[in-house]
Amino acid sequence: MKFSFPREPKHLTRVRKSATGHGLFAMDEIPKNRFVIEYWGNLVTDDEAQKIGGRYLFELENGKTIVGTTHKNTARYANHSCRPNAEVRISGNHVFLFSTKQIKPNEEVVYNYGKEYWNAFIKPKGCLCSPCAKKNKKKNTQ
Repeated sequence: MKFSFPREPKHLTRVRKSATGHGLFAMDEIPKNRFVIEYWGNLVTDDEAQKIGGRYLFELENGKTIVGTTHKNTARYANHSCRPNAEVRISGNHVFLFSTKQIKPNEEVVYNYGKEYWNAFIKPKGCLCSPCAKKNKKKNTQ
């Protein structure tokens, strides 16, 4: 199922370099518990998603997966963090990011990718999120 892309919220900057590559950053203050952005893409069955593979698959609980690989899906640039400032909320076939705390201008919008993604992609290489990088740097200098 093809999905026409929603307009990019004006309070976000598309992509910028972050500690882990590209990131999604607030241009303006985003208050706590506010809609930030929708994660969108083509909707496929979980079986089709297995054949596609990759890191930009968002598995829903209804046997469907959102393939968010298109660069027009600005939400794909929201990185993982062990100390997130946003969370995922799912409604039907839609995935939304909401702020869990106030996000300041120029602050990166980050959320926890979850245990399954963590085990498959992050754990083998080590977490590169800002809090973990600071913790590892501190460990290495002691």
